[in-house]
Amino acid sequence: MYTEVNFYRKMASDTAIVVMGVSGAGKSTIGGMLAKLLNGCFIDADDYHPQSNKDKMKNGVPLTDDDRIPWLETLRDTLRMRLVNGETVILGCSALKESYREILRHADARYVRGSYMCSVKFVLLEVGAEVLVARLEKRAADGQHFMPAKLLQSQLDLLQVDESEGILRVDASQDPQTTLKNILTLIHP
Repeated sequence: MYTEVNFYRKMASDTAIVVMGVSGAGKSTIGGMLAKLLNGCFIDADDYHPQSNKDKMKNGVPLTDDDRIPWLETLRDTLRMRLVNGETVILGCSALKESYREILRHADARYVRGSYMCSVKFVLLEVGAEVLVARLEKRAADGQHFMPAKLLQSQLDLLQVDESEGILRVDASQDPQTTLKNILTLIHP
């Protein structure tokens, strides 16, 4: 395992991996675990939402592009700073639409729009709706998050993934260790 971990750390240097998906998919849990394994920094995109976005979601109002774009630009700038410093960074972020991911890809100053070739990589955590609802309801009951389960459908409706983007897809309905192992297998088959 030590040699394998060193391989992943070397492979991930100067890289940003965006662990993406809808609310409840496990972005924070899996992203934090991946960052620890890769000796990198974990950034939770939810920490960067302005209070107005959090209030909207808490009140059951889906965010619009006008709400999301400044937030994504802040995340892009944060990723760029980390990449310029040669750090490995893992970002847990919904990144539901291709246009949102394009903003994040521009953290790589050399990125050419639409090429999908850059140091920002994406891993989609896929989970069935029933499991997501149960996770969100548990989080809400525990007072752990501002996103209510009733907004889940708006995120599922917004999620767009085109195969040409080269996004890695992982079943995240299992336990976190299995999900992490599956991500590592996809990164290095």
